[in-house]
Amino acid sequence: MDGNQGSSSRAWREIFAEAPLATILATWFGSGFLPVAPGTWGSLLAIPFVEGAFRLGGLPGLVVFALVASGAGIPAAGAVARLRGERDPSPIVIDEVAGQAIALLPVYAFARAGSSTRFWTLVGIAFLLFRIADVVKPGPIGKAESLPGGLGVMADDLLAGLLVALVLAAVLAILR
Repeated sequence: MDGNQGSSSRAWREIFAEAPLATILATWFGSGFLPVAPGTWGSLLAIPFVEGAFRLGGLPGLVVFALVASGAGIPAAGAVARLRGERDPSPIVIDEVAGQAIALLPVYAFARAGSSTRFWTLVGIAFLLFRIADVVKPGPIGKAESLPGGLGVMADDLLAGLLVALVLAAVLAILR
């Protein structure tokens, strides 16, 4: 969840000056600085990008977006956390962006062609389930945070997204 707040934390303006691209990506264009529950903002603001990726490239485009957010997020989150002097600073939300994209994969794969109301309801359900899984961190999801560097920042959210994706895929397969 939130990073370790300590006296060794560097100012965000210094981190941005030293690593602007990593900071922009890790904070998802600054959305991690929005007040109250930055992870929720990151997850919510991932949805328009997921929709855009799907519109541009279909399901393969969405998969590419999830892979790029995950792959680029690991070094960016690691660099920003190291520069900040915290294990997992709360403004880093690229992990939520990538996890939310993964959680939405089955909704786009199996429900996009259905009614608009049903589809957006399922998007909302995927959002809520992902936030719950990210906060509660059941089983190995919580243990993944202990991995080193950016992988530790990202892994719990990637696993939470995968868990939600598997649950939603199973439910949607049964309801077909």
